[in-house]
Amino acid sequence: MTTLGKTLRSDGAETRTRLKAEAQRLFALRGLDGVSVQDIISAAEQRNSASLRYYFGNKLELARELVVDGAQLIDEDRQARLDSLEAEGGMTVRAVLGALLLPMLGLADRTGHATYIRMIANLQLNNRAFLREALENKWNKGYQRCNALLRKLLPHIPAAIVDQRLSLVGIYGNAALAAWEASRDGGDSGKLWSPNYAVSSLMDSFESILTASPSEETKSLLGESTRKKASR
Repeated sequence: MTTLGKTLRSDGAETRTRLKAEAQRLFALRGLDGVSVQDIISAAEQRNSASLRYYFGNKLELARELVVDGAQLIDEDRQARLDSLEAEGGMTVRAVLGALLLPMLGLADRTGHATYIRMIANLQLNNRAFLREALENKWNKGYQRCNALLRKLLPHIPAAIVDQRLSLVGIYGNAALAAWEASRDGGDSGKLWSPNYAVSSLMDSFESILTASPSEETKSLLGESTRKKASR
């Protein structure tokens, strides 16, 4: 499989890489449903209108390959970070969040394409079933491993609350990282991302979401929900 950002020699491989780079950028900006095959071909400056079909079959197969390209790199990085944490005995909520977050922040440096997070954020909101299918429950094992560890590290918080917060961190995290990626891609980080503490502060917010003690109101409503389920 061709990796984004890798320089290839043959004209065919270069065409394929260009189609992928432009498709990822367009999917990031407009979403999967807002981009046509012709949009991608035109952006990649291809004269042959059948080039995308020749290399990928169709738009969805191209999008699936793009998802896996980045997910594989992120998953490898996450797994390696978690392995190191387990070997060193440094398993904390903050450390696991680092394994969850930092591989995504470093992806642009590894691939040369700063649009992957926005593409994934868009798919998560508008094409969630397709995103899950593309990952095949295979290239998100590092993500699942992080979530499992975070559950173990938060035994004092009801499991149902932890699960909801993990989902919220995923949604919030993708949105926040997409904003970071856009500012980086545009060359203008502004006041939000330019301070040297910006990423650390973002981590603080993730950690606070997960570790905050549930309010009395939340615990009361959780109890009501549990009782209603038990009575069915």
